[in-house]
Amino acid sequence: MKVLVVNAGSSSLKYQLFDTSDYEVLAKGNCERIGIDGRLTHKMPGRDDFKLETPMLDHTAAIKALIGVLVSPEHGCISNMSEIGAVGHRIVHGGAYFSESVLVTPEVIEKLGHCRDLAPLHTGAHLMGIEGCTAAMPDTPQVLVFDTAFHQTMPDYAYTYPIPYELCEKYSIRRYGAHGTSHRYVSGEMCRLLGRTGGTKIITCHLGNGSSISAVKDGRVIDTSMGFTPLDGLEMGTRCGSIDPAIVTFIMEHEGYSPARMNEFMNKECGLLGVSGLSSDCRDLGEAVAAGNDRARLAEDILTYQIKKYIGAYSAAMNGLDAIVFTAGIGENRTEIRKAACEGLDYLGVKLAPEINERTKLQSENVRISSEDSRVPVWVIPTNEELVIAADAERIVSSLRK
Repeated sequence: MKVLVVNAGSSSLKYQLFDTSDYEVLAKGNCERIGIDGRLTHKMPGRDDFKLETPMLDHTAAIKALIGVLVSPEHGCISNMSEIGAVGHRIVHGGAYFSESVLVTPEVIEKLGHCRDLAPLHTGAHLMGIEGCTAAMPDTPQVLVFDTAFHQTMPDYAYTYPIPYELCEKYSIRRYGAHGTSHRYVSGEMCRLLGRTGGTKIITCHLGNGSSISAVKDGRVIDTSMGFTPLDGLEMGTRCGSIDPAIVTFIMEHEGYSPARMNEFMNKECGLLGVSGLSSDCRDLGEAVAAGNDRARLAEDILTYQIKKYIGAYSAAMNGLDAIVFTAGIGENRTEIRKAACEGLDYLGVKLAPEINERTKLQSENVRISSEDSRVPVWVIPTNEELVIAADAERIVSSLRK
């Protein structure tokens, strides 16, 4: 089956077309500047990138543009859209409604709409992407794959916040987590490498502009660092992560911030950017640290210290540890971050192989970066959320035809 995977943002739409017989990527690309002027970049193995500037007033227009490229005799890889058996959508937040991937139905769309407040920057874009696909491919089944779904196995004491329980129930306030599709993929790969799922205790570190860490026991999440929203947990590119809640009201009072302004401040002006005063991009900070910039050094030290604390805490929560996994942009490529995060974990038996760690970046294969005598293996596993989405879409749609 050919599956089109769609990741819709507010003004962009990324896509990949898979052949699920061998999970080969037939094509991928990105529609940008939707609602402004429209720009499409299309990539296919063995061919030069194709770029197209065309008006994209909305996501429906973007879907039509990418369909035109996919079926193009010159730049495409399929003869017509009937070859596509399913569309899979990446959805950031499924709230309390969704604990697994689902087929799109009117009821599902209604429930997704109720999740707008939990991911206001994402849910509207997701709905537009779904509507665009429905308009352009009305007879093609669509499947939603939720970033929050993998974390729904957490026990109540891990996901419940210590506020009046009635408010938790009234507003569906709980720890939801994020990056679940990535944590699901890399933890599954780690279980495969260990040769078992039952009895495994794995910590997965998804480190990028947005970062989260999960404790995965027996293949199921028991805790994760992101919370009610993706603002919780680690210091991130522009997000503050976990801070004393009193800081929020203190700044609001002394700076005169409204709730909306405070939310914007914590999401867009803090984290690596706020501490360094330089950049939210860890690559920029790495160069600044090498040049002796002390605030850039502090921003990175905060991050690596927090990673180390989560590894220690989750090892305690699982009563042991079988493996540590690093993934995503920073986790896969910033050797210094991985090294610093693993320093001082001798009590767990963690020993990096410095030469392997140093050369492990921009790779597409799974790489063990710990020494042979490390009691806890440390791996870099490139994430592949799109593959998970394609597989779920193929499985759900195929089941309808049996």
